[in-house]
Amino acid sequence: MFSHLCAAIPELCILWITMAQIAGQEDREKTTALKDLLSRIDLDELMKKDEPPFTFPKTLEEFEYAFNEYGQLRHIKTGEPFVFNAREDLHRWNQKRYEALGEIITQYVYELLEKKCNMTKAILPVDTTEDEATSFIYLSPDALSNPSKLLVLVQGSGVVRAGQWARRLIINQDLDSGTQIPFITRAIEENGSSEEHVLYVWDHFVSKAAAKNVFIMAHSYGGLSFVELMNQREMQVKNRACAVALTDSAHNIWLQETSKGTQDWMQQHCSNWVSSPEPLDTPLDPMLPDCPRVSAGTERHELTSWMSFNSIFRFFSEVLEAKEDEEAVETSNIVTTRSSSLKNKHQDL
Repeated sequence: MFSHLCAAIPELCILWITMAQIAGQEDREKTTALKDLLSRIDLDELMKKDEPPFTFPKTLEEFEYAFNEYGQLRHIKTGEPFVFNAREDLHRWNQKRYEALGEIITQYVYELLEKKCNMTKAILPVDTTEDEATSFIYLSPDALSNPSKLLVLVQGSGVVRAGQWARRLIINQDLDSGTQIPFITRAIEENGSSEEHVLYVWDHFVSKAAAKNVFIMAHSYGGLSFVELMNQREMQVKNRACAVALTDSAHNIWLQETSKGTQDWMQQHCSNWVSSPEPLDTPLDPMLPDCPRVSAGTERHELTSWMSFNSIFRFFSEVLEAKEDEEAVETSNIVTTRSSSLKNKHQDL
């Protein structure tokens, strides 16, 4: 139909097509002009004119926020959770404020790792130079010395730092969900502090036992725990313990700052069966001035206790026998002295 109309009125058809082409050209020119205009406008600068300066508090208190007893971040005055849109229509400013709070949260978590979890910071790389970029990790006190277990926690990338899983969760939910602290606490509880455990058992059980002859046998890290017990309860242990058998003990009297009196006592009352290719009970050169070292008859750390089983009980028996003989001699001397005293009195009469 349109072709028939154009054939009938050719001038009208040409005019309509020409007008359509002119209108399309004008739209394109307007679009190009608008793009050119927008390209000359710095939107960031335009937004900055209405933004307050990016100056934010340096502490949680200045932010007027604090973590409550449930580890939730709450406003000090209102008790409300953190509000991201503190100022409407100022998204950039709100984001910068959020990031500033995040940096404070990071430092807060570091403090929790050091004070609550008793962890220490280790700088990386270990042999760094002054002009070299560094990082750090956190370690528990026995991370490098505990022969039993080691838990390694690795966070993701981005803004999260050591001790964190997700900053958003810390701010919007709670510390338990956003930090690694529950994992660290649980690992410490399950692994336990061997030193604290031994000290507790001594105070609540061993020290109250009726037995006058106490013998102690400790393997590996247990030897370190025993030495720590001596550091804490030196006179009690000396008065109660007859002999101490150690097997491949992990103790170190220098690192544990053991007293000279304890070292001398250990030389007289302790023996350490260590992993060695030498035959069982072969005396070995001392490494530290504490207890004598003898071979456990095996080079396998985990077998030292079993391989020295008979030797340890023979050691205990010999110590007990020597003690009983000494007590018998002392008793005999007392009786002899008393008898002599009575005889002299009789002669005087």
